[in-house]
Amino acid sequence: MPRTRRRFLATGLAGLGGCLGSGRDSTADCPPSVGTDGQHRLGFVGDVMLGRGVDERWDGRDPVDVWGDTAGRLRALDGLFLNLECCVSARGERHPGRTYYFRAGPEWAVPALAEVGTSFAGLANNHVLDYGPVALQDTLEHLDDDGIPTAGAGDTRRAAFAPTVVGAGDLDVAVVALTDQAPLYAACANSPGAAYVPLDPNNPLTRQWVGDALARARAADPDLVVASLHWGPNWVVEPSATQQAFARWLVDNGVDVVHGHSAHVVQGVEVYRGRPIVYDAGDFVDDYLVKPDLHNDRSFLFELVVADGTLDALELAPVEIVDAQVTRAGADAAAWLRERMRQLSSPFGSSFTRAGEGLRLPLSC
Repeated sequence: MPRTRRRFLATGLAGLGGCLGSGRDSTADCPPSVGTDGQHRLGFVGDVMLGRGVDERWDGRDPVDVWGDTAGRLRALDGLFLNLECCVSARGERHPGRTYYFRAGPEWAVPALAEVGTSFAGLANNHVLDYGPVALQDTLEHLDDDGIPTAGAGDTRRAAFAPTVVGAGDLDVAVVALTDQAPLYAACANSPGAAYVPLDPNNPLTRQWVGDALARARAADPDLVVASLHWGPNWVVEPSATQQAFARWLVDNGVDVVHGHSAHVVQGVEVYRGRPIVYDAGDFVDDYLVKPDLHNDRSFLFELVVADGTLDALELAPVEIVDAQVTRAGADAAAWLRERMRQLSSPFGSSFTRAGEGLRLPLSC
């Protein structure tokens, strides 16, 4: 069962304009003190797509097997944060006009997420309404019944944009989940869907809606604030200038970790004001066709190390997907991932050191 606890925050859109609630100064150049001693490890991974071929393979088997030999490391984390790239339901009708439809059976998918202690499953993405509102409602209820916190989708726009606060060890982590994908799946004032908004800091509506979500997150006085972003085009290895500007705007407005996903490939990591920006974490588990030049079957488990109350480092453990199962990357894949991440992060001035088969990026001053 999950190790987490959660608090749902108020879903109203009052107090607009992006003013932050009480809490530490978010403009400090060094990583924040998070009000606890000792060491904590929070894991961030990209898209977890448990539908279609993954569902066909693992339905009826031991749910933990989808995580392969990474299960132990995932369980050892104080918190695991992921984007759930499918609905979890046995009901619903396909949304017309889509090319791909992703749905996982709740009998195995929910236990699979629970087995590795998922702290947060993001639902702000372009597949949450693949099987309509009834499947979305099932997804919310199945995950809630098993104690797996979510954000980024709901039965109204207010609910979709509502942050949630989850427990990760001794830390309280507030999460805001947003997407700029599939505007047809956007939640409206009185209809269900995802927390869709253009992720552009120069857009007044974005500043209003996202600013309010961040204000409500900070008002809960969490130890950390995470922004889970399903954004940008597929198969692109570099974030756009707008994405970079929005990520930095988030940090300027109180976000401690920017957790990007959607491109299906890893992108670079930036450290901005002592906070990590993972522009895209890639795919963690799926059944997708592999593009040999992009190696979309390779990514990382990104572990945020919080030591003595300070954001200390981001450690990257290489993984790869083999036959709809995530595993620790083999030597060749790990070497490729290390070189790829160094190359893509170089424009941001990020300097990694070797850590076993993976990489380590210092955050503390």
